[in-house]
Amino acid sequence: MEPVTAQDVHDAATRIQGHVVRTPLTVGPDTDRPFLVKPESLQPTGAFKLRGATNALALLDGDRRERGVVTHSSGNHGLALTLAAVREGVACTVVVPEGAPETKVYRIRALGARVVVVPPAERESAVEDLVAKEGATFVSPFDDRRVIAGQGTVGLEILEQSPDVTTIVVPVGGGGLASGVVTAAWTVHPRRVRVVGVEPELAADAAESLREGRRIPWEPERTYRTMADGVRVCLSDLTFAHLRDRLDAIVTVTEEEIAEGVRALAHGSRLVAEPSGALSTAALLSGKVETIPGRPEATVAVLSGGNIDPDLFVRLVEPD
Repeated sequence: MEPVTAQDVHDAATRIQGHVVRTPLTVGPDTDRPFLVKPESLQPTGAFKLRGATNALALLDGDRRERGVVTHSSGNHGLALTLAAVREGVACTVVVPEGAPETKVYRIRALGARVVVVPPAERESAVEDLVAKEGATFVSPFDDRRVIAGQGTVGLEILEQSPDVTTIVVPVGGGGLASGVVTAAWTVHPRRVRVVGVEPELAADAAESLREGRRIPWEPERTYRTMADGVRVCLSDLTFAHLRDRLDAIVTVTEEEIAEGVRALAHGSRLVAEPSGALSTAALLSGKVETIPGRPEATVAVLSGGNIDPDLFVRLVEPD
């Protein structure tokens, strides 16, 4: 499959304009390691996923709209696809793995999607069955050029909002966001803007795959150990190819570093982040990605989402 291009990302930006929030850049929580934060948690669905879902729905033809769409998601992509589908008058089904945060599943249902709950290992096969039986169109959370192009608009906005940026730090799960952002940076400002991916140590399939030069999926029993539920999925062949060819580096963070990222964003930047959304901040606060002293505008951490279970949020942000 052909890689996503800068033109694809620019076209997506035009399509989604007026349907998603142009999120601001705000000051990060650590004055010793200065950086800016791109809070995609401010999107109507609480995460960046609305960009890709909106772009994908806009490109569906009439026949496919009639038959509806289906996806699998631990929450954020399901929320995004549901809202995008409701806006377009398209029926939506979301296959959700057991153990997904209740706050996300509740909101998916509340927006109007049909929810099908299955064991984590069966999420993809359940979608395949629905496509075969009902003729619905599968919109992948990340393994889709239209989705990747939509997510890439995060990178375009950063480049416009902080022209002096030299490093963008982005969470990596299935790799759609990282693939889109690195495409924007790599094609708009080649060699000038470095893009660094971040994964939990407990779900580091992308780090291992890029190190070995081949895609190495991790089974759900391994990835489900991390609290960062939004990045428990693995790279696809498409996203692996993008990151292999374009990503500058990838680092991993511990569960405690993720928790500290959530706490720091809450107390220092007044931002609510789910564990997956705090990965970039965790990498910067732990020193695994360097910043430039006195130049916060040079480094941007993407806060990918803020749909955290309230009880977990309280436990993470409460003083010890």
